[in-house]
Amino acid sequence: MRHNEAMSVRTPDPESSSGWMSEDELALIRRRVPILYVEAIPVRVDGMGRIEHFGLLLRANSEGMITRTFVSGRVQYGENLRGALLRHLEKDLGAMAFPQLPVSLAPFTIAEFSPMPVTELHDERQHAVALEYLVPVTGECEPRQDALEVTWVTPEQARDPDLLDELEGGRGKILRAAIGHVAAW
Repeated sequence: MRHNEAMSVRTPDPESSSGWMSEDELALIRRRVPILYVEAIPVRVDGMGRIEHFGLLLRANSEGMITRTFVSGRVQYGENLRGALLRHLEKDLGAMAFPQLPVSLAPFTIAEFSPMPVTELHDERQHAVALEYLVPVTGECEPRQDALEVTWVTPEQARDPDLLDELEGGRGKILRAAIGHVAAW
């Protein structure tokens, strides 16, 4: 291979390096490899840093059923975790939510969603791995995109088995882990 040919092979196409995929490309990738996600549970904290409320999104899923979920989305190619978290928090909660990302981006847990209903965490579209975060927000949350509202629940309310069952894809297990992580049982 000549030097000029090697240079042209390495030059990224601006369209393909944007981080976005077409729906067909995404469907193909979802059938072949795990997809990395970030998920955030917005929280309200008191002056001592104790969680007063967990924020849960109310959404209509692809079947038209109303479910509860977290702020969630894919990490794009070339995007860092902090950028992905901020993008999805703003997309779902609005620009005035004012999330306070932690200094360390170590998640409180990692969730693996299976495309087959063999585990409690399930996503029929894909095999996905999600880094799970608790993110304090200090501003007003105005849901955008497909979120209908943000429901704020106390740690005591978040332990309600009926509420935990309302979380889509088995995310009640993740909320239980979050409650345990902050010693709110």
